[in-house]
Order: sequence, then structure tokens, then C-alpha cells
Amino acid sequence: MTMPKQPAPGATVTRIVAPGDLLLDVPVGLPGNTGRAGLISATFAPSTLSMAQPLRPKVRHDDLPKFASQRRADWWAELPSLVSDAVTLRGLRATDAGALVSVLGSPSVEAYISPGPATPDEARGFIDWTHRAREAGRYICFGIVPEGLTQPVGLFQIWPLEQSFRTAEWGFALGHRYWGSGLFMESARLVADFAFDDLGTARIEGRAAAENARGNAALRKLGAEPEGLLRRCFECTGGVVRDHILWALLDDDWRRVRPTLFR
Repeated sequence: MTMPKQPAPGATVTRIVAPGDLLLDVPVGLPGNTGRAGLISATFAPSTLSMAQPLRPKVRHDDLPKFASQRRADWWAELPSLVSDAVTLRGLRATDAGALVSVLGSPSVEAYISPGPATPDEARGFIDWTHRAREAGRYICFGIVPEGLTQPVGLFQIWPLEQSFRTAEWGFALGHRYWGSGLFMESARLVADFAFDDLGTARIEGRAAAENARGNAALRKLGAEPEGLLRRCFECTGGVVRDHILWALLDDDWRRVRPTLFR
């Protein structure tokens, strides 16, 4: 689980041509990204966003990746809300910026990730990027909004590791006040259902720092299997370099485990 790293003033912005010639100016170290989302990784400098966003042609459906299943049509145009009795997962809004800075900047949350947005302006830059990356069909980000609240207390994300979402990676960050509350498991259920049922995903990969006992236990409980130790693969907040455990959740695993977890 990683967070956006902000470059020094004057850092350049790398442009990546996405489906439909949609130009993306992408933050390095997305919240939850482990550096392997190569199609959507580049340098990010919020102060240069207005300069690096020329008028872009509209994305044509024929230009977007072809997915195995599209029961939620046009998610790239408008992200659907995933709703249960306990939580709503929805796209991020500009008004969420302050909440993201507060939640993602907590020392407890930052322990195993890279630094998140430090200011509301940086957070708004990130939120704007999530919309543009989604419109290109390359990235999905949900804010986690518990029942009774209006702003997110965490994030859940998915990005493809192939041309389609057949193999995808997910990442998450949740405010420490909600650890152990069941909110993560309920949110993971909604995201996994969306991935396997609507995106046509067959394999979801995820990473957690080897020392992150809570995160690894949660992935195991979801039915994921550990597939390897990635030694000294990620630099976290404070310059600490950590090993990661690579987990994979297959669609067959999910169909087997889901009925036992959620009745």
C-alpha cells in the first residue's frame, strides 16, 4: 500500500497516452499502488497540472479496453456507487480533499505506505487525476463512506495489470479509527464483487508489508493466497525500505470463500 509522493518544486510532468489519446499526468506512488501499474505511473506535480492539461478529445468507447463483462456499462464515464447497509463506496469529490489529508496523513496509516497528500490543494490534484485516469479506462478509485457520514474515511482502488482488468491489482487505506470495525471487510466484499462480476477480473493481486500483520491477516481472511516474498521492494514513509508479501485472490477462491464470510 503506497501513497502519492510529491516531487520537489519544478519537477516535470510525464505524459502517458492512454486509450483514445487521453493524456494523463499521473502521480507516482498512488494510494495502494506498489509501483507495478506501469501504464498509469509518471511524475506528478500539482502546481503544473494546469499547464499540462491541454484540451483533450473525448474518449470514444471503441478506444477503451475491451472487458470480459460490462454489466455496469460505462463505469469509465461515471463510476457507480457500491452500497450496503454499512458503507457506500463512491467516486472521490473535490470536497473530500480535507478529509483525505486528515485520514491518509495519520501516523498509524502512514506506517506502511508512502506519504499521502500534505495539503488540500495536493489532495484536489489527486482527486482530479483519479477522474481522468478512470475516464481513460486505466484506474478505479472508491472513497469509503460509512453509513451516517458524508466524507470518506479511506480508499479502495483497482488498476489493470494487463490490457484489460482480467488480472488486476487492488490497494487500500483506511483511517485507523475504523480498524477492526468490520468496515474493511464489507468494503472489500463490494469491491471484489464489482471486480469479478462487472470488470471480468479473474485474478486480483495485492501486497502488504511483511510487518503489517493486520493487513496480511485481512487478505488471508478474504481467501487470498500468499505467493511470494518481495524483498526490499518498497520505500515507505520516513525512508524505511520494507519487504512485501504478494497475495492473489482468484475468482474461484472468492466464490468459495464469500458465502462463509458474508451470510
